[in-house]
Amino acid sequence: MDDIARGGGSADRGCPKCRAAMEEGFIADHMDSIKMQSEWVTGAPEPSFWTGLKIKGKRRYRVVTYRCTGCGYLESYAEDLVT
Repeated sequence: MDDIARGGGSADRGCPKCRAAMEEGFIADHMDSIKMQSEWVTGAPEPSFWTGLKIKGKRRYRVVTYRCTGCGYLESYAEDLVT
């Protein structure tokens, strides 16, 4: 498995669409005036009256996104386990 498949090294490697440089960033989730980094959660979404979605007991990972400086293509990876 190469660096891109593991979630690392995308910035060093060119865009898979146009080969321009990729820059690291993240997609912000908004809740009222609070902004947070997106997370990937295992399983299908389950609605919760109190919290919007049930995530207790599920594995969660922070999502890192790389953006192509040439064409704007986005590529995301669930890299770091949220504890």
